Amino acid sequence: MLVDTHAHLLPYDYPDDAPECFPRMEPVDGETARTLLFGAMRFKAKDVFFDAERRLEAQHASGVDAEVITPMPPLLRYDLRPAEGMSLARHVNEFTATMCAHHPSRMLGLGMVPLQDPEAAAGELTAIKDMGLLGVEIASNIAGESIGDERFQPFFAEAERLGTAVFVHAMPTATERLPAAAMGTYVVGLEGAMAAASMVVGGTAGKCPDLRLAFSHAAGGYPLMLPRAQYFWGGSWNEEPVDLERAVAPDDGPSPLEHARRFYYDSLVFDHRAVRYLLDLIGPDRLLIGSDFPAMPREDPAGRTVLSMGLDEDTLQRITWDNAFDWLGIEAPG
Repeated sequence: MLVDTHAHLLPYDYPDDAPECFPRMEPVDGETARTLLFGAMRFKAKDVFFDAERRLEAQHASGVDAEVITPMPPLLRYDLRPAEGMSLARHVNEFTATMCAHHPSRMLGLGMVPLQDPEAAAGELTAIKDMGLLGVEIASNIAGESIGDERFQPFFAEAERLGTAVFVHAMPTATERLPAAAMGTYVVGLEGAMAAASMVVGGTAGKCPDLRLAFSHAAGGYPLMLPRAQYFWGGSWNEEPVDLERAVAPDDGPSPLEHARRFYYDSLVFDHRAVRYLLDLIGPDRLLIGSDFPAMPREDPAGRTVLSMGLDEDTLQRITWDNAFDWLGIEAPG
């Protein structure tokens, strides 16, 4: 069995009386695709983004048994006024729940919330759960603010209390230090690293130890930061026993690696050597298969890099499906 934990959807349309700030989906002449218009964005969306039957056909074609489906990241517009953000989130969530209801065992939906209003976002988690959605997708920053900022801690505490899975999708932000062409490559890697690190150094990871949090693209450069963070925390090289005389900034909490090993990471890192590093450092019980489909084409078959690495059957089973159900907090099929 293989579960793709990083896949996206777009609603087919939006209400006629929606606010002007809402996206629009316009038909494409002679095609089943539709064009997403959202601010400056113009994106031609194939019907697999919003058609449940086409979705199932695509799963079958690539060897996927189930997908965790989340909103396309551009829909996570935290610059909208809170009421508008809530209205947009509810429309997207209703569409997601309806689409997933076509085949609940094959399409596992996550919703979205207006995190520009953390209190309202926390309050919406119960409604999301009542709709049959298994969690929420959030961006790696909230209109430029770190997700590890203390003002978002009540949201994460409520997600922990409700057992709600959270998927953090790297969201590029403008930076003057790299050209715009790097937004979807290097900046995504930086964003993932910053998001994961902020959850630790901001204190949220420590205050919410049972929060089930997953990061897209293996949290970018975060795993490579960990050995240095471990040295600063405990003075160890190669995860030797702690040597506080060498430690730069010791504390008595969990180590950086202990925090990191509570998170989940999708394996969409494009190279078996990077996957091997994650296995060695993080361990096999926190890795997930991800593809970014249909925004990006899947490997053929899905998860080909992981499947071709000669991993033992227990490790493969964990990565390809067991870990996904552990993260989502639901029982795996027998």
